[in-house]
Amino acid sequence: MVNAWHDVSPGNELPRDFQAVIEIPLGSNVKYELDKATGLLKVDRIIHSAVFYPANYGFIPQTYAEDNDPLDVLVLCQEPVQPLALIQARAIGLMTMIDSGASDDKVIAVATNDPEFSGYVEARDLPSHRMLVVKRFFQDYKQLEGKRVEVEDIRPAYAALTVIERALARYKQERERLLSKESG
Repeated sequence: MVNAWHDVSPGNELPRDFQAVIEIPLGSNVKYELDKATGLLKVDRIIHSAVFYPANYGFIPQTYAEDNDPLDVLVLCQEPVQPLALIQARAIGLMTMIDSGASDDKVIAVATNDPEFSGYVEARDLPSHRMLVVKRFFQDYKQLEGKRVEVEDIRPAYAALTVIERALARYKQERERLLSKESG
């Protein structure tokens, strides 16, 4: 069986352009999450607040972020993308959250095959309201669970590229341990 985290290539144009695996489609209020052992998706929870994902949400395969998960990515696109679908994306920014006291990076990206978004190279070039909606979603989505999330300002593309490079290197270094941990 193919594992979406370990067996899918992140692409050849790294770190700016990459292939992302979508877990949650634009507009969903179901929090799907990768089951690391099987590579399938599991329903983590239904969001308690009256909000929905403002972008397609997933991860970059063969990355290992500081939160011990694959590196998260929000892929801006006109349409919802089916869970476990692969989509070509370009990093345009980075949003860092403090969730339960821990830092959690989210790469902001655009779908490179979507004509409405493919021309963007920096998050600051998007309509300002779009980024306000993204930030506000992450500030609010856990509020009714009694959890507080702080969202820092969205940083430029170069910050995302550094985080992607680190997550790719960390995955390479930890791959054998991750594979043995999940199969055992």
